[in-house]
Amino acid sequence: MTNAKGPSLPASIESVFSDLLRELSSCGHQATTLIERARLPRRCRKPLFFFLGYIAKADGRVMEGDIRYAELLMKALRLSSRQRKKAIEHYQLGKDARGVPFHRGLWNRVVAKAAPGAAIKMAMCLCHGAQILGKPSKERRYRCEDAIDNLGLPMEVSDDIFASYASKVWIRSASTAEKPKNYEQACEILGVTRRDSFEAIKRTYRKRLSTCHPDKISQQNLSDYELAAAKDQLLRYQQAWELIKRHNR
Repeated sequence: MTNAKGPSLPASIESVFSDLLRELSSCGHQATTLIERARLPRRCRKPLFFFLGYIAKADGRVMEGDIRYAELLMKALRLSSRQRKKAIEHYQLGKDARGVPFHRGLWNRVVAKAAPGAAIKMAMCLCHGAQILGKPSKERRYRCEDAIDNLGLPMEVSDDIFASYASKVWIRSASTAEKPKNYEQACEILGVTRRDSFEAIKRTYRKRLSTCHPDKISQQNLSDYELAAAKDQLLRYQQAWELIKRHNR
């Protein structure tokens, strides 16, 4: 597969990546379903959950959607109680990390040169995690790219995965989603909970708005799909905020 905005992938990765990206699409861009079908070697579990925690904490706090996704991945991997405990420990280590230690993905980088399939599957899981709340913030995307680089894959991999989500998930979910019907749905759209204070929700709303407002993204050279998705997402954030404001009057 070739990224329209960048160079083609190395030949050693091209074919495997194209096949897995088609498989991800056939799964409805659900990384957990991909893992249920394609599986992952045991050696991938530690770096996968470490990087998921690292990405989830990118905006300062881990959202409920991040935790639910990690739990679904544990289920897809069919982890035992003991293995789940280990996965949670590595997730916590990732949350607490300020950067990615060089040794974290060392073995995967070595293996990826000859057999990139497992690293690509992890990259898809990480990209899915980065966009679990919608189009990822810059911080979440940067951390995701940092993790994928640590797995020994070129940046074009993350670019192409996110482009696929942009064209087939973000624009679809934003354009077909109904207005939030209650306070819980509005909070879910913004990635907050009803336990958060009104001021905390307002700060989160403004942060979310900055990721898709036309004045903020005009210099990002986005595709038509991404611009349309950003416009629809902006509307959803505004609708959610209006409902939350009415609820707090």
